[in-house]
Amino acid sequence: MIGIVDLSRVTVILPALNEAAALPTTLVTFPREVDLLVVDNGSTDQTAAVAAAHGAQVVHEPRRGFGAACWAGVQAAPGEVLVFADADGSFDGADLPAVAGPVLAGEADLVVGSRMAHREQGAMSALAVLENRLLGLACRLLFGVALSDLGPFRAIRRDRLLALGMTDRGSGWPLEMIGRAGGAGLRVAEVPVRYRPRAGGRSKVSGSVRGTLRAVTAMAAVTLVLLRERRSERAG
Repeated sequence: MIGIVDLSRVTVILPALNEAAALPTTLVTFPREVDLLVVDNGSTDQTAAVAAAHGAQVVHEPRRGFGAACWAGVQAAPGEVLVFADADGSFDGADLPAVAGPVLAGEADLVVGSRMAHREQGAMSALAVLENRLLGLACRLLFGVALSDLGPFRAIRRDRLLALGMTDRGSGWPLEMIGRAGGAGLRVAEVPVRYRPRAGGRSKVSGSVRGTLRAVTAMAAVTLVLLRERRSERAG
């Protein structure tokens, strides 16, 4: 049971590329008092206008890439605790206290929302479920962080994130955060969150073979970088 959580120190960062159709559903689910920041990642639709009309702060990052959008949000966010979530309406903003609560209470440095237990039918393909379970296993074996899902709905203290030295500006950002958090000895926790089919628009990853291959390649590249860094540190 989640008690009352003071969300005044939280900024929710929502990277968005052509999410005008989904944003109204996405934004309305979050508690009214929450600071919402939408990063328009070079959209060709009305993403920025829709976000502003629904009360969100809008930051423009024309350089395409999930990590680039996240980093632009980090630079603009005033919150002590930063929460990242997809802008496609697949997450329920009502789960924000469960994700941000342990970080705000000092019980964890990074919290990842797992979609595995409460996903609606059609929200994730069987292949996507398998891929995320395998990524979670890789995080445990390679980085010492036990996860069931490499979920993008996550919370981390701003100072902890900046200290990680994140470098990826593409699809490898979520995995890099976990890998660097494990290497830095951060307390990483996992909580269940609800997950449903996107509210509108089209997926930039699972919606195309090209997007999926790009994400897989980015994850592999990030893993190699982190393993090389670890090997170098041990050798030094």
